[in-house]
Amino acid sequence: MAGILKFLLILLAINFYTSVGRELNEKSSSTSAYQEFIKTSCGATTYRSLCISSLSSQASSIQTSPKLLAHAALNVTLSAAKSTSTMMYKLSQSHGMKPREVQAMRDCIEELSDTIDELRKSIREMGEINSSNYELTISDIQTWVSAALTDESTCSDGFAGNSMNGNVKTAVRGQIVNISHLTSNALALFNSYASLHD
Repeated sequence: MAGILKFLLILLAINFYTSVGRELNEKSSSTSAYQEFIKTSCGATTYRSLCISSLSSQASSIQTSPKLLAHAALNVTLSAAKSTSTMMYKLSQSHGMKPREVQAMRDCIEELSDTIDELRKSIREMGEINSSNYELTISDIQTWVSAALTDESTCSDGFAGNSMNGNVKTAVRGQIVNISHLTSNALALFNSYASLHD
């Protein structure tokens, strides 16, 4: 009797570890497929490396959905824009800045506020896409994300020229360029999603 019990316990243990191993292997395989989907999809963007690095941590929630990928890209961009706006506000409050620098910061914060608003509207509209409003919603989102790119460019232009502190100029332009690249990628991924329904 004790021998049969040991035998059954060994079979149960083998079955358990085999099941766990298979489940881990399946999860690993799925995650790998999701990562590959992101890499392939990012091929449609101008800034592929940034696209992959900014979205790969969300692979398990994106899976292989072009819509979820575009949505995640917009969210990543929104988060970066909000963070940069906060950083710029704090920087604009620091002492020792020239009046021209303070004004450029204020203008840029205003442009970023517009960018944030346009990205929020785009994200909200993505959640409301359906067959009855598809074309109009797609067009609205494309317009808003394109407008966000223009706002970012306008912000960056405010820091052109030699009258700016080199450190401030470098810090701000670096952040704005990053947001512009993220926005460009988000627009490309959204356009890829939209093209699936043409």
